[in-house]
Amino acid sequence: MKILTENARCWCGSKKRYGDCHKAFDEQLAALKRKGATVPPHKIIKNREQIEGIRESGKINIAVLDYVAEHIKAGVTTAQIDLWVYEQTVRRGGIPAPLGYEGFPRSVCTSVNDQVCHGIPSEDVVLHDGDIVNVDVSTIYNGYYSDSSRMFCIGEVSEEKKRLVEVARRCLEVGLEQVKPWGFLGDMGQAINDFARANGYSVVREIGGHGVGLEFHEEPWVSYVSKRGTEMVMAPGMCFTIEPMVNMGGAGVYIDDDNGWTIYTDDGKPSAQWEIQVLVTEEGYEILAR
Repeated sequence: MKILTENARCWCGSKKRYGDCHKAFDEQLAALKRKGATVPPHKIIKNREQIEGIRESGKINIAVLDYVAEHIKAGVTTAQIDLWVYEQTVRRGGIPAPLGYEGFPRSVCTSVNDQVCHGIPSEDVVLHDGDIVNVDVSTIYNGYYSDSSRMFCIGEVSEEKKRLVEVARRCLEVGLEQVKPWGFLGDMGQAINDFARANGYSVVREIGGHGVGLEFHEEPWVSYVSKRGTEMVMAPGMCFTIEPMVNMGGAGVYIDDDNGWTIYTDDGKPSAQWEIQVLVTEEGYEILAR
C-alpha cells in the first residue's frame, strides 16, 4: 500500500485530502490485518460517485424484476421471460449483464425447480402450475453493475415448496442482520447456514455470492457455509451480493454437461434462492438491488 501524506489526494478518487477521507479507514484496516484478518483491497472500496452510479443501475434492475413479477404465470416460457428482461432493460438505457458474459447466450438466468442457478431460458421450458422459478437479473448502466434475483411460485404450489421459498427468503434477513462495518463475512455465512439447517435444509457450498459494482464479478467471493469471525472484513464501501442457494434435500450439486452452465441438485429435489445487492456503510448497510 502506498503511504500517503495527510494533504495528498485520497486514493479513492474523491479528490478529498487523504487525512479527511480514508486515513482513519486505512488505520482500521491495518490494525485488523495485524491481528490476522483478511482485509479488502482498495480497488473494491467504492467512493460516493461510484455508489451513486451503482444505485442508479440497481433502480433499473428492480424495475425489470417488478415487470417480471407482474407478468409471470403458468404457460409462459422462460424464453419469454428473457425477452421481457432484454426489452425492459434496454428501454431504460441499460444493458443485460449476462448476455454474452463468458459465452452465456441469454439476458437472464431462469432456474426452475431442481435447477439451482444459471438456468438458460428456452422456448422449450414452459412454466407449469406448481413450479418454482428463480429469475436472476443483472444490469449494466453507465458502466455500473447491479445484480438481484427473486423466486416466483407459479399457480398452486405445494406447501413443501412454499416453505422452501419462504425459508430461503428469510435467510437473506438473517444474513443482513450480520452486515456491519468491520464485521466479517463469515458472521453472515454462519448465520445463514445455521438458520437453513435449523429448518431442515442445506446450503450449496460450491457457489456463493460475489463483489459487484464496477465489474460483474469482483472480490470477495462470498460463502454461506463459513464460520463466524472468518472470511474478509466487511469495510464501508464494499458492495456484494447475498444469495444463498437453499436445497430441500442435500447440498450436492452438478453442472449440466450439455450446456456447461445450468447447476442442478444432485438428488433432484427443489432449490430456492433470493439475491440482493448490499453496500456496507458506516452505520450498517444499504440494499442497492433486490
